[in-house]
Amino acid sequence: MKLAKALFAAAAAVGLSTAASAGTLDDVRGKGFVQCGVSQGLPGFSNADTEGNWTGIDVDVCRGVASALFGDAGKVKYTPLSAKERFTALQSGEIDVLSRNTTWTLVRDTSLGLDFVGVNYYDGQGFMVRSDLGVSSAKELGGATVCVQIGTTTELNLADFFRANGMEYKPVVFEKADEVVAAYDAGRCDVYTTDASGLAAQRIKLKDPGAHSILPEIISKEPLGPVVRHGDNAWGDVVRWTLYAMVEAEELGINSGNVDEMKSSTNPNVKRLLGIEGEMGKSLGLANEWAYNVIKQVGNYGESFDRNVGPNTPLKLERGLNALWKDGGLQYSMPVR
Repeated sequence: MKLAKALFAAAAAVGLSTAASAGTLDDVRGKGFVQCGVSQGLPGFSNADTEGNWTGIDVDVCRGVASALFGDAGKVKYTPLSAKERFTALQSGEIDVLSRNTTWTLVRDTSLGLDFVGVNYYDGQGFMVRSDLGVSSAKELGGATVCVQIGTTTELNLADFFRANGMEYKPVVFEKADEVVAAYDAGRCDVYTTDASGLAAQRIKLKDPGAHSILPEIISKEPLGPVVRHGDNAWGDVVRWTLYAMVEAEELGINSGNVDEMKSSTNPNVKRLLGIEGEMGKSLGLANEWAYNVIKQVGNYGESFDRNVGPNTPLKLERGLNALWKDGGLQYSMPVR
């Protein structure tokens, strides 16, 4: 709560208002690129290679927005941000959209002058330990030292979990995710905690990934998704419906490889999404082929998932809650009509 109040004060200090932030869509169109706030390096979500090329499921949201707006997924510039910096960067206008494994919570959605516009990854917090510690459950962690990133829901959930289970622990806190991982890898703490997807991503950075186990308990709900400034409705709509277009495309069986062929489909839902019928683009202030461009250049939601975090990547994550609703998951597009 203290962090939320501090960030709210920061928003007031820079003079943000609904009127001031209402023109982001026009501003982005004018400058010719999307300034996207991302993590400082989380494989599978937002991570840069040695040549500075960014990839990840969060990066794909920004690439999708650029495709929808400019017809060019490459028209994105990336700003790496720590958990502590991320909200202030968006509030101040340093970035246009925050797409950085960020959990949607009530306080963040109502007190920071920000709006979450969707969920691109349903997650939950877990724990990782060295396998030789002989621990098989998080309820055996009483008295442990725990490495955690400051200014995150992870830090708050950690405190709640230990208190609810009547256990003591010693937090070892750091501002940057890589600092947390390095400290855990160096043996400065017994346990590393973050979102379960983050544990899978960070484990591959450890000196001996196979020597570490992720415990079975998931102790929280962590709906992760892109964030825009509050009141910036036209821009928020573009980001929101870009994400929905990727999900809708998977629901309809449209992907980057068959999208041209699917233009001749007789399915009215396909025709509306691809701009063959109706004026969905006009409603968003975009060209009618906006969703076609997203799918052609970035792919549908399933393609993005499989490419970045799926079973054939180093993270080896299953779809789980991120499967489509019709496959037992939670991913669901609002109707494009």
